[in-house]
Amino acid sequence: MAQGTHVKDVNTDQFEAEVIQRSHEVPVVVDFWAEWCAPCRTLGPMLEKAAERYDGGFELVKIDVDSNQALAQQMGVQGIPFVVAFSGGQAVDTFSGAIPQAQLDEWIAKFAQVPEDSGDERLQHAETLLDAGRDAEAEAALLEVLLEEPTNSQAGLLLAGLMIDAERNADALAVLDALPPSPDVEQLKAVATLMSEDLGDIPSLQARLASNPSDDEAHIGLSRAIAATGQYEPALEQLLAVVQRKGDHGDSAREAMLQLFNLMGAEHPLVSVFRRRLASALF
Repeated sequence: MAQGTHVKDVNTDQFEAEVIQRSHEVPVVVDFWAEWCAPCRTLGPMLEKAAERYDGGFELVKIDVDSNQALAQQMGVQGIPFVVAFSGGQAVDTFSGAIPQAQLDEWIAKFAQVPEDSGDERLQHAETLLDAGRDAEAEAALLEVLLEEPTNSQAGLLLAGLMIDAERNADALAVLDALPPSPDVEQLKAVATLMSEDLGDIPSLQARLASNPSDDEAHIGLSRAIAATGQYEPALEQLLAVVQRKGDHGDSAREAMLQLFNLMGAEHPLVSVFRRRLASALF
């Protein structure tokens, strides 16, 4: 028997009301399972804990396929566990089999509603600690939020930013990799990646290019070094020139440009300009 405020067992007769109609009000995840199914015994508790963690952000409905065979057939269940997400009266996503926790969290985050007050007080406390320069205490508070809500992007972004400021870029990337994808996450990933690289010395790279202007590796190194100081336009010009030469380092320069686009953010006016110029250089 399913347990928890946001978890319930449902049969065929209840499916229309508890799943189809209810999903107009809140996302509903349906877990088709059976007592004899070993993977179900792994996935089921993970789904139930997620439902409680989201505290109403979605509801979990569990359907025993042995007792509801016609419904399982109607839903196209061929193997279990079989999980379907409903929203607005329609099935919006599905997967089968037991999947890792991180993959499950990412799947749920695509449609689940995060309660407005979820973690708010702790986040506000963490921000207060950050403003007061009490970074260690702020980090502990943010980790506490993420322990209970692994997909809380606000907490994750704050923690990653704190780690980047402390030059703990590998730790920041680990935090960001666990968050649902978003432009803000990708932007911080680009920052952490850039800052974790051995950027080299700008005067040395300039001297290297003065003696060999066709050294594309040095052009890429210089572009990364000056980008780290916020000089995005000359950095992009350096990289674009390497792409246009279509030499051995063209792909590396293109990837570096894409990384800079993420770093700058889609709203930066230079991004749209250089995206067009990069497309022209490639095609």
